[in-house]
Amino acid sequence: MTDLIVVGGGLAGCEAAWQAANRDVNVTLFEMRPVRMTPAHVTDRLAELVCSNSLGSDLPDRAAGLVKRELRRLGSLVMRCADETAVPAGGALAVDRERFAEAVTQAIAQHPRITLRREEVTAIPQSPTVIASGPLTSDALAADIGRLTGRVHLYFYDAVAPIVTTDSVDMTIAFRASRRENEAGADYINCPMSHAEYDAFVDALVAAETIELKSFEREDKQFFEGCLPVEVMAKRGHETLAYGPLRPIGLRDPRTGHRPWAVVQLRQENLDATLYNLVGFQTNLRWAEQARVFRMIPGLAHAEFERYGMMHRNTFINAPQLLEPTLQYRGRGDLFFAGQITGVEGYVGNVATGYVAGLNVARVLSGALPLTFPPETMIGALCHYITHAGTAAFQPMKASFGILPPLSTPSRAKKERNADYVRRARQTLDEFACWFA
Repeated sequence: MTDLIVVGGGLAGCEAAWQAANRDVNVTLFEMRPVRMTPAHVTDRLAELVCSNSLGSDLPDRAAGLVKRELRRLGSLVMRCADETAVPAGGALAVDRERFAEAVTQAIAQHPRITLRREEVTAIPQSPTVIASGPLTSDALAADIGRLTGRVHLYFYDAVAPIVTTDSVDMTIAFRASRRENEAGADYINCPMSHAEYDAFVDALVAAETIELKSFEREDKQFFEGCLPVEVMAKRGHETLAYGPLRPIGLRDPRTGHRPWAVVQLRQENLDATLYNLVGFQTNLRWAEQARVFRMIPGLAHAEFERYGMMHRNTFINAPQLLEPTLQYRGRGDLFFAGQITGVEGYVGNVATGYVAGLNVARVLSGALPLTFPPETMIGALCHYITHAGTAAFQPMKASFGILPPLSTPSRAKKERNADYVRRARQTLDEFACWFA
């Protein structure tokens, strides 16, 4: 017997299903792949990572590191699988995509209270439900969400970075190093650019041909500032990339002993270290143009592309008008939303909202009141932000110390201030978790 329906087998949907099932709820998890594929996914595995294999910083004094710490403290399935399949990435948590997705898939498939069904959900169920259909929500379900909300749902475009084979990188030019001198290891491959090489690359990038969007996709097109296509950034100014993803601070070219004008960093993609992705190079260039332009990067003249970059639609609702901080839909207490469709940005934000939705729907089904996470925690701050932000120009938000309530006596030093945020969040979560842990 099904007590709960979860729509979507991504990070949020899997986390929600797992948390609810661990609280004695019988869950049916619907994932439409492989019956119906999306423009961006390539496998039928649950929790397939599309844009990047990095879950962001894992450092304790960073906002992304704090939300990971909170999820680990609460027993997150996704974080457990990520830690088990981690690959070297300096201070970040990056995973082997295939092994990570397989670990989540196996955990879900083997849970005695979860039934996995491979079919598309085209309308919002009338029974207790978590909608975690993600940025690539199918047209039919998106239309039904629009009918429910009575408002036109928003969308922007998300882009994916290309992946190259490690042995095709010319290591007589590229070098291994981490940006911070105090970080152990040299987890990134760095492709250094001279001023002239940078100028030629940017000129070619700006002039390169992109994939033309369909007419209905061009209307009201907007990009999320945290995931701009590299060619869009380049068109904002010739030096934009040099001060953005290609900034050379903290790196020296061993051939010259000096800081390069710009650096393209490659991050390990899988445990076997046979694949690397181009950090910050999400793109909508045509594939032939990607091969031509990106091979202008020193060290990538003979790069073999395992996957080219691409762009896909990202659908999300106007959460400040529609959701409670518990992630319940206003006006229907047994309907929850989780993941990127709520307006959180980034993998760990998706996991966090999946956890909150799974916990709260289980409480509702047991007759208890749903819980609002304290805004002093990063999980609570994310849920508070997306349900209290301005509605006129609502944009996705990732984990950030800026969305936490101010400290009573903030330090002037950023590092100490961040440490105080972390200490307060940890203490608050420990006290709050007594209600449900």
